[in-house]
Amino acid sequence: MDKARIAVLVSGGGTNLQALLDAQAAGIIESGEIALVISNNSGAYALERANKAGVSSETVIKADCGGQEGFEKKIEKLLEIHKIDLIVLAGFMSILSESFTKNYPNRILNVHPSLIPSFCGKGYYGLRVHREALAYGVKVTGATVHFVNEIPDGGKIILQKAVAIEDGDTPEILQKRVMEQAEWKILPAAVEMVCKTIVEKGN
Repeated sequence: MDKARIAVLVSGGGTNLQALLDAQAAGIIESGEIALVISNNSGAYALERANKAGVSSETVIKADCGGQEGFEKKIEKLLEIHKIDLIVLAGFMSILSESFTKNYPNRILNVHPSLIPSFCGKGYYGLRVHREALAYGVKVTGATVHFVNEIPDGGKIILQKAVAIEDGDTPEILQKRVMEQAEWKILPAAVEMVCKTIVEKGN
């Protein structure tokens, strides 16, 4: 195997997807290639980013699949068709069940906008994470890339990067700084690390 085939699961604007596409173009990700983008939102701008980069994209809507089981089965089928080795959750606003995650041990990555185990778990996503960090008064926050298992934000940590909280920060300002200084750096680095391991193992 020359390169691990990556699927990126998205729901919104796709800024983390763009960071991965840019890292691939820059040679930071060299052991993997983004082969598929799956969105659970037909209006996600991330689909436009995939299109511009020439990456295959698919939309899977839970309501059209009759619920969680059908939704996950359709995603699994797409992963199989595209021979995917690694799944990256990049702002994917849908919790995946244990019956899904157990099929891909150490093959699903997620980026979370805090230093796990702080401000994480069920319901902690988007601006809520940054709002809670500011309300708590922590001086340092950051981002974490971790493997995904059946517990929300509960899988083994791969990389973390700290980001200082500054006077006058709002949740929106902090979110942007955490993305720029942490998420967009450690997500491509973690993807490369895991892809390299997959390629070396040859499966």
